[in-house]
Amino acid sequence: MTAPTKPMPNSPAPGNSPEPTGDALHTPVIAWFDAHARDLPWRREDAGPWGVMVSEFMLQQTPVSRVLPVYEQWLARWPRPADLAKEAPGEAVRAWGRLGYPRRALRLHGAAVAITERHGGDVPTHHAQLLALPGIGEYTAAAVASFAYGQRHAVLDTNVRRVFARAVTGVQYPPNATTAAERRLARALLPEDERTASRWAAASMELGALVCTAKNENCARCPIAAQIAPGARRASPRTTAGPPRPDVRGHGPPGAGQAARGAPRGADAGAAGGARPGVGRAGTAGPRAGRPGRGRSRRAAARRPLPAAPDLTAVAPGALGTPCAGRCLRASYFCYTTYAQPCVRRWLLRTTP
Repeated sequence: MTAPTKPMPNSPAPGNSPEPTGDALHTPVIAWFDAHARDLPWRREDAGPWGVMVSEFMLQQTPVSRVLPVYEQWLARWPRPADLAKEAPGEAVRAWGRLGYPRRALRLHGAAVAITERHGGDVPTHHAQLLALPGIGEYTAAAVASFAYGQRHAVLDTNVRRVFARAVTGVQYPPNATTAAERRLARALLPEDERTASRWAAASMELGALVCTAKNENCARCPIAAQIAPGARRASPRTTAGPPRPDVRGHGPPGAGQAARGAPRGADAGAAGGARPGVGRAGTAGPRAGRPGRGRSRRAAARRPLPAAPDLTAVAPGALGTPCAGRCLRASYFCYTTYAQPCVRRWLLRTTP
């Protein structure tokens, strides 16, 4: 039986066991972590805060197996933030290799420059100072402060959120984006002792990565399987599906898309829920009325005056590699355009036949 996709009420239903408390979770999870934690280079004492920060940037949406060789090469070349700050941003992108999402390399380079200029080349110790660095968000600041300096912070990544959802909330999968309720729960589960809180953050993350995985979770190895909230465990990996897919149209309650696709076409489609009021391509109401003027908008865009060609000679050498502020078709690729200039790639796309 698939677990519920919505959080369970705060008060347990009759016959259900109460939610496990933080103290009941800390000891078994940390003990499991001490016995089964992977020996990763950024967890060693000689990694230092800079090694932890580099690993957090590289591990975003990238598996450990792909990060390990690049991480070793990166720290061998740039063992301190000041060493990376001396290089051009393009060198950071080239050294990033095939990790994907090369903008992370640019953000890490920007953070190294800021650390060198503001903090004398040492990764700051305070959470607020980490959060003020370019390219560092809530998760990365908490992770560096917790893993590098042993501080007490709620570190919420996908693995941790999945463990909390199943162990406490009673949900098979957490929401797509981190919610305020998840942040409150993570803070409530934090141990009071700083060292224990740091170990708890690493242990809960490792548990989600190795045991409480998104698919084919190994409940037999879970140290808190007996305390999992009711309904959060699947009966069998073969008899359940993944998280429910959202409605195709992205609007309305579940099933609204199926009802719309089964509605009759023609003049009655609007009344049956198959189309929204509007004008279709042919100028009449119908199932395509939800996309008015699509062809006209493209023709109007083609008649707009072309932007002036950007002057690349005006780009300062230090500004090369600054990520583009626009949202062009190639926004995920490396771009040499600065914020103050028109997008080079967009200009080429519109002027090249």
